[in-house]
Amino acid sequence: MQTRDQKYAVDVYEKVSQIKKEGKTVYKGYGAMAHKLPVLIRTGGLMQALAYVDARGKDPQKKLLQDLAETVGKPDAAALLKRARESEMSEYMLLTHQVIDALLWYKRFAQSVLDVDAGEDEG
Repeated sequence: MQTRDQKYAVDVYEKVSQIKKEGKTVYKGYGAMAHKLPVLIRTGGLMQALAYVDARGKDPQKKLLQDLAETVGKPDAAALLKRARESEMSEYMLLTHQVIDALLWYKRFAQSVLDVDAGEDEG
């Protein structure tokens, strides 16, 4: 039996490996947001950070949002946003923790697989 962290690692590695095939412009934006999103969540909260990416993000960032939703067990980005918006405090805190845990893997694989570091431009 795998831990949640192991499941996240396997899922995220597959998603990040796929995004690399879409070209440098796409994966640089995806990787840069993987570095920024945890900071946005910690400073503004889960809902605000997800809404920001949904409203202002370009296709690579929205793809990250979609992939992130699937990693934490939601069918799509809209479902993740709805859950963050409508959940009670305890569920919201759990969801925030799950998203941060998953984003740790997105950040790690953005560095190792995509070769995108924290200070890079989103393209």
